[in-house]
Amino acid sequence: MEEITKGFQAAIGLLLTGDQQLYEIVGLSLAVSFSAVIISAFLGVPLGAVIGLHDFPFKNALLRIIYTLMSLPPVIAGLVVFLLIMRKGPLGSWGLTYTPAAMIIAQVCLVTPIITGLTYNIVREKAPLVKNIAVTLGAGKIERLKLLILELKIGIMAAIVTGLGRAISEVGAVMIVGGNIKGKTRVMTTYIAQLKSMGDYSTAIAVGIVLLILAFMINAFLYNFQQRDAR
Repeated sequence: MEEITKGFQAAIGLLLTGDQQLYEIVGLSLAVSFSAVIISAFLGVPLGAVIGLHDFPFKNALLRIIYTLMSLPPVIAGLVVFLLIMRKGPLGSWGLTYTPAAMIIAQVCLVTPIITGLTYNIVREKAPLVKNIAVTLGAGKIERLKLLILELKIGIMAAIVTGLGRAISEVGAVMIVGGNIKGKTRVMTTYIAQLKSMGDYSTAIAVGIVLLILAFMINAFLYNFQQRDAR
């Protein structure tokens, strides 16, 4: 209990004193996670919508793969990405090892299946009604897809925020491909893991509280967005 109390005090101190190292770590964490989620949204939302709207050969097999990847262990994703970008790997010449770009790639591998799978489920449930309305209005295929995404924006936003939650809380994959290098690839989750291994529990709890505050702010935004749209 004493460590938790010290953690709260340290968190307040770090935030109020403007600790530069903490702000750099928080900034990199947000930059990596938001970049990964934006890329994943551009990939996963249209893909999930298309799968939900159409029947095609091997659709069930594709869905099983997507559902499996939704629960992909982060360390496996990190290992696969690392083997691809390591010096002797097929993408070794790109020089991505232990860089924020590698961390973004690893998070995209984890987040894209989540956004795709959740979008598919939303579209499968709501698409028939929206599709009938679009056909009645004489909309083409592209217009139908745009209308569907617009009408289902709350559910799609929830899928994206879920993906962001997975990304910003990820530690295993980014540790493998990023290396937790101070001032370069150190993010909140890897910093917490390092502090715990060093026995600095108070600072670890402080950084964890900052991470929880960020998660609360993100989910509060989604809640306000849902309430405003419902009016």
